[in-house]
Amino acid sequence: MEILGSTFDDSVFSEARDRVCVSLSSYNAKLCEPEWFCESVALDTDDSLEKQKVYKFRGDLALRQGNYQKALEAYSCCLEWIADNNLTIRRDVLEGMSRCCTKLGQRDRALELADLLSKEASNTCHLTSLLLLKVSIYQHFGAIGPKMSSLQQLCSMLPFNPWHWFNLGQMCLQLLENDRTARSCFSKSCESAEEQNNGETEEQQEEAAELDEHRIRLKACTCFIRTRLLLKILRQQQSSFVLQRSESSLRAADEALQRLNPEESTLQTLTEVMSEDLIPEKMREDYQDGESLASVCVQSFRERWWNKILLTGVLETDTKS
Repeated sequence: MEILGSTFDDSVFSEARDRVCVSLSSYNAKLCEPEWFCESVALDTDDSLEKQKVYKFRGDLALRQGNYQKALEAYSCCLEWIADNNLTIRRDVLEGMSRCCTKLGQRDRALELADLLSKEASNTCHLTSLLLLKVSIYQHFGAIGPKMSSLQQLCSMLPFNPWHWFNLGQMCLQLLENDRTARSCFSKSCESAEEQNNGETEEQQEEAAELDEHRIRLKACTCFIRTRLLLKILRQQQSSFVLQRSESSLRAADEALQRLNPEESTLQTLTEVMSEDLIPEKMREDYQDGESLASVCVQSFRERWWNKILLTGVLETDTKS
């Protein structure tokens, strides 16, 4: 009786002289000098792919050297030679152009290029890269509200990534260190400061500003607690410099919570809420990188966590204390 996969071709056991030898054509590897693409002769070709490579390499080198105008020009030329079906290189070049525009102070152009990337995003990896790009743009131009929104989207889409939670918590700390005018844009109604102040007395404005501060403080605590919970789970599988980074971030999260100094009851309530979904099976299966956006249903930050936290009454308790 034959066992599946146990049969062999007779030629395997034939004598070496009886086997047919197929001669392979020789292959000569192309040797390139360092920065060969910087030479003018590198563009003396009719091959569109070769021209794309030359301009792409020039742009990457200029960007690395901090010559953002030169990099932007090279990337722009590269874009003209990219094949329509080469979406990977196109996305890479568009992101490079957006980062160059950011460094050159061209905010509108940088966001336009980011919008082009958003239209071509087809999976969570694409969207993650896009959101990180937006965070860097908003960070450069001091756009606090949009940066906060992008970080919250990252936490909602990849809820088991501790670094997005840590960054969101760090931003909340920065907001707490700013004046109340900067914090007012994060009021519960999400209205502008001008709309909130319209018709309000000075005492009402003061109370609203204090409430805004408590909200941000509570959100900062929430982010660092979530960071701490995730890092404690992940470090069991880590070693070497990866573990060292996690341990360092864990200490930073603990120090931040000490500075925020929440009530013990608040700390316990937030820990319970933020640990509800930290089930090993769920963490392995949900929100995997590279998943198609068509199959991903992402709840907003407010829907998934903030509303649940507010229902516990910790904001009122923290405000009274």
